Amino acid sequence: MPPQIPHPDPGTPDTRGPMRYLWWLVRCQPWRVLRGSLLGTAWMIGLSARPYLIARAVDDGLRTGDTRALALWVAAIVVAGVGLSYLGIMRHRTMTFIREDAKARSAEVLLRHLSRIGAVLPRRVGAGEVSTIGGSDIDWTAQVLTLTGPGVGAVVAYGVIAVVLWSISPMLALCVLVGVPVVGLVVGPLLRRLERAESVYRRQQGALTARSGDIVAGLRVLAGVGGRDLFARRYAARSQELRAEGYRVGAVNSWIDAATVAIPGLFLAAVVWLTARMAVTGDVTIGELVAVYGYVATLIVPVWFLLEGSHQLIRGRVAARRIADLLNVTPDDVGGPGRRWPDQTPEARRPEARQPEARQPEARQPEAHRSEAHRSEAGRPGSVPEARRPPGPAAPDGPADLHDPVTGLTVRAGWLTGVAVDDPATAVALADRLGRYVVSGVTWGGVPLRDVALDEVRARILVADHDSYLFAGTLRDILGAGADDDDERIGAALRTASAQDVVDALPAGLDTPIGARARTLSGGQRQRLRLARALHREPEALILIDPTSAVDAHTEARIAERLRTARAGRTTVLIATSPLLLGRADLVAHVSAGRVTGTGSHTDLFDSDPAYRHLVARGSEEAYR
Repeated sequence: MPPQIPHPDPGTPDTRGPMRYLWWLVRCQPWRVLRGSLLGTAWMIGLSARPYLIARAVDDGLRTGDTRALALWVAAIVVAGVGLSYLGIMRHRTMTFIREDAKARSAEVLLRHLSRIGAVLPRRVGAGEVSTIGGSDIDWTAQVLTLTGPGVGAVVAYGVIAVVLWSISPMLALCVLVGVPVVGLVVGPLLRRLERAESVYRRQQGALTARSGDIVAGLRVLAGVGGRDLFARRYAARSQELRAEGYRVGAVNSWIDAATVAIPGLFLAAVVWLTARMAVTGDVTIGELVAVYGYVATLIVPVWFLLEGSHQLIRGRVAARRIADLLNVTPDDVGGPGRRWPDQTPEARRPEARQPEARQPEARQPEAHRSEAHRSEAGRPGSVPEARRPPGPAAPDGPADLHDPVTGLTVRAGWLTGVAVDDPATAVALADRLGRYVVSGVTWGGVPLRDVALDEVRARILVADHDSYLFAGTLRDILGAGADDDDERIGAALRTASAQDVVDALPAGLDTPIGARARTLSGGQRQRLRLARALHREPEALILIDPTSAVDAHTEARIAERLRTARAGRTTVLIATSPLLLGRADLVAHVSAGRVTGTGSHTDLFDSDPAYRHLVARGSEEAYR
């Protein structure tokens, strides 16, 4: 097995502003940036060496007829060309390393931050926005670092050429010294206009990307309810708006690109015209005329780099601002005792929220049990030993009631509780509160859940989404089974989730490799595997969000019956509107307009609560009596 190369820490970015973030990228690789600056400067100055050598060849060789001097100067021109080529190669090579390092570093800090803020991310930033920032914005930010090489060299070369021209004619030097700032004044307003247009365009692009992702994710559902055409028309309309905004950005870009080419050309023409008149009057020699033309032609390169660098800086500032804004998104204060943000100063520390995988059984935190029946498993990997638990209010020693004051819901310990919610957003918010993924007043056995050590909560309470992420790996890995897990325990979870047929259909059974998101499986198969994964963890309290929405009625009835048996005596919450699931619950709570409006058995609520009956009947009341 080859030795593992340690992965370097990308560092802690400065997110107090876009320019501070760009400067942090520079400071992360100081020696490479210094090398790039030196090579860029040497290359830029080297461009002005050849006009001088050509001028000497004209004056010392051609005009005097000195063949030997002409040969020496020609050889010097060839050597300068070879050296300049080498400097150009090394400059480009170094700057590529600088840009790629900046891209990788930005990607790493973004990925690290996204893994920390977890559940708060979808509520603060759209998926399309994250995708755009993680793609093109990182690239534009890295492009700004070109200014540290050719950009620095352009400024130095500008000064050197001005000094050389001063030795030939102070008037020519003044033209150069005054002309280049005038070019900046002409292009400056265009750059500011570009920054405004680019900011609007990037926001709309992120929103449209999010919309396209939502459409693709729900394409099958949209087709089933006849909404595909409606969403297609809305997407087309938003695309037209984005295209119009893109035209605005393109128009400003075209003017900047035109100015980048035209203004230096006009500048060159003016200086050459002035020098030619001086040559006619005898103020400069023919060789100096050639040299001035070469100097000014060479000056076009640094001027172009300065204009292009300004263009890149505007785009990079917009991109860096978006990156910094995303990095400044902080998790909700749900960390409780003993869980703090790493890599931050004490003044800036914030409690850590759940990571994206925390709601998914792939998280490497198996749920230990505190009831008498499962105390023997409290020491298995992932549990929190008593001696190492962070200080704070002690969690209940065994199963205890969960109470949510927002809805008035009380989840009885050891019961299978069904919760029928009339609003999907309210259902998700309820699960987040019960699992302590947001700040809330939920109590656990009378103890405020927010005050209990987060490790303890994660180890004993599991919230399982019906669409949680499935990582790539073997089916055994996806189910979260370790090497010490026997097939009988895995099989029990699969049987309860009615997912054994999924394993039987795979060529290598549990050892069959599955790709990310398990796209080779159907929606119902993926959902059953997610349920099996949650059941395999055997948490003390299991909160399931609509676990059978993608399966047929027969499979759903089978899962409902087996789930009741498998979770007997343990706290289980079924947040669903399926009468097949709710009919197996010990107690059903109806949540309407954000509050519990009724509790009882499914049959009792169906008979006495018209709103509940309308919610769960799905248009056929008689079928579910």
